[in-house]
Amino acid sequence: MATKRTAPAGIAADQPALARTIARAAESARDLAAGRRPRHPAAMTHSWLFTGAPGSGRSHAALALAAALECEDPDEPGCGRCRGCRAVLGGAHTDVVRVAPDGLSIGVDVARDEITAHAHRLPTVGRWRVVIVEEADRLSAAAADALLKTVEEPPERTVLIFLAPSTDPEDFSTTLRSRCRHVYVPPPSLERLERILIEEEGASQADARLAAAASLRHVGRARLLVRDRSMQTRRAQVLNLAELVNHGDAAFRAVNQLVRSVDKEATDAHAEADARERAKLEESLGRGGKGRGVAKALRGSAGAIRELEKAQKMRHTRRKRDLLDLSLVDLAGIYRDALMKRSGADVAPTHPDFAPLAEELAENVSAAGLVACLDAVATCRRHIAENVQFAIATDALVGRLRLAYQAR
Repeated sequence: MATKRTAPAGIAADQPALARTIARAAESARDLAAGRRPRHPAAMTHSWLFTGAPGSGRSHAALALAAALECEDPDEPGCGRCRGCRAVLGGAHTDVVRVAPDGLSIGVDVARDEITAHAHRLPTVGRWRVVIVEEADRLSAAAADALLKTVEEPPERTVLIFLAPSTDPEDFSTTLRSRCRHVYVPPPSLERLERILIEEEGASQADARLAAAASLRHVGRARLLVRDRSMQTRRAQVLNLAELVNHGDAAFRAVNQLVRSVDKEATDAHAEADARERAKLEESLGRGGKGRGVAKALRGSAGAIRELEKAQKMRHTRRKRDLLDLSLVDLAGIYRDALMKRSGADVAPTHPDFAPLAEELAENVSAAGLVACLDAVATCRRHIAENVQFAIATDALVGRLRLAYQAR
């Protein structure tokens, strides 16, 4: 006989509030589907907003709710064992759709053609149609407006789940926020993340502990830190920048090298996939074919190829932006460690392996200067998000850091 779970499948035992929210929603959803009075009247809604820091597990939480809604076990919603749960958690359930942006934003076309269109289809094999919108902070204002009616008046058997970093108006539409139930997804504990890295990635305990701390409990980033040498190298590269700030032009050369390495990594990681995508499009348009009409068809295909090139360029820019932003988060971490040391706070460091550098910064830069360093990094991150050229934004960062080091 199977042991009953203490939390819905996909939710850890150390996340009791999240587990309770999902379990009650699933139980009430079953009552509604059966025409009964919900046992938890306020627990179920059609529109949700899951927030949490990057890597906290927002996507896993959304899938856990979807699995609990589609679960076929009569007694335990979200059992994790039935066909419905396995299909949802394995990404194979036909009634659970995940919409993820390829470009820098989610535009009106995606909002209407993917999110709204999927939301208005009836479930085929499950009880509910679930549409999960990844990175909903990328919704443009026009796209959010286009979704408003669907969020306000969703179909009876549809559930919309938006995922965003926070409820801040810069992260998610205020108008949509007021029409969604908000659920905060906390990051995993350091202990749980260490166990994940040891059991699933084969990391040593020391490496797992370092990756869990340095990633700020970001599961995906921690996995990369224990298995991807380029990620480890780039982290060391950006942290060493803090030591080079007052060393002539060394800091400018280092930050320019960082931008180049980010660009190369973003290009190399997806070059084959981009090439296959283009080849597939060209083949579908008849390139390489023979016979009457082929040449004419190819002349008319230039627009489609240009559109693909534009989409690939936008994806490339987004990858570069995301990689550089992660590096800037690392840089902020070393200044945070230095500020904690200078203030005498008994707080675990973000970068324990760079403790000597943090101590050096704490001795040589004032508390006001370290705060200014954190502000400088935040400004650079904002500029990159606003499409300032990377080289200009990062050179300006070095200039601001130099001024901050001199603050008294």
